Amino acid sequence: MSTADAAVTTAPLHADEPVRTHRHGWWWKSLLAGALLWLVTVVVTIATSNANLVPTLILLGSFLVPFSVVLFAAERISSSVPVASLMLAFFVGGVLGVLGASVLEAPLSSGGLGGFLLVGIIEELVKGVLLVVIGRHLVPKTARQGALLGATVGAGFAAFESAGYAFNAALGNGGIDLLSLLQTEVTRSVLTPLGHVLWTAVLGAALFAASRDGRRYRFTAGVLLAYLLVAVLHGLWDSMGGISTIIAIVSTGNVVPALSSGTLRPGTRGEVGEITTGVYVLGLGVISVIGGLTLRGIVRHHRPRDRAMSAQHAAARQVFTDEGIRQAGSPHP
Repeated sequence: MSTADAAVTTAPLHADEPVRTHRHGWWWKSLLAGALLWLVTVVVTIATSNANLVPTLILLGSFLVPFSVVLFAAERISSSVPVASLMLAFFVGGVLGVLGASVLEAPLSSGGLGGFLLVGIIEELVKGVLLVVIGRHLVPKTARQGALLGATVGAGFAAFESAGYAFNAALGNGGIDLLSLLQTEVTRSVLTPLGHVLWTAVLGAALFAASRDGRRYRFTAGVLLAYLLVAVLHGLWDSMGGISTIIAIVSTGNVVPALSSGTLRPGTRGEVGEITTGVYVLGLGVISVIGGLTLRGIVRHHRPRDRAMSAQHAAARQVFTDEGIRQAGSPHP
């Protein structure tokens, strides 16, 4: 057996998993370093009352966790996905995502569960379209690769959206509300991996897993179901504040006074607040678990097929490379 043949026959079954390099671990190192820089910036801003540092706080706080997600994906995604594609998915996808969602959501004037569900449908559709465009030339299309690319698109969307929320939180009546800004950034940073990142990862995994040859998209019922699922999870996530408040009012017997006079029964305000907080946290947890289990199920279900497809792709690429080497080394007439 020749060396070239051996290279083909021993193509790794885990070809969609990158070779570990000295770069492995950059995501958590960047996260720690960025968090330290953010804390130092907070201290200096408070000590000096320098409003010029507010944009730095917004950028660091909004982009730190999402960009760490991109580095996490870059260390685990196969060499068939160029780093430039990840940057494109993060920055261009993020900007176009929030712009497209803002334009489509502009006509919405009402909140409530229905309004939040419409927002989820719109935003997940925008991210899905961007995912299709950015990932159209990436091969092989496996569930794992789709999840990583989807997480990158979702991270970009979350970063720019969080920057907008942080900016609005900083606009206090008497000037810059630094405390509100910091609370917004911390909350959204903690929840980012469980929101846009997770939802678009689920959609990306389903979209790439539907490809039969690992090259062309197939929009199947499974892809549609994944989209509808993440849209509903998104809507429930956004409406959980209202849902938790309603549950708290009903469970404490405050329905009548709340509807009639907009007040609560004496002595029940603390109980309503505690129940609201508990139900809110529990609801977000349940939504995150559903999304996480769905993502894990899609990736694990398609793992044997994806490994075989990745091995075939790696073998074909090796044959192409060996053929090019032989042609380059052959004597010219």
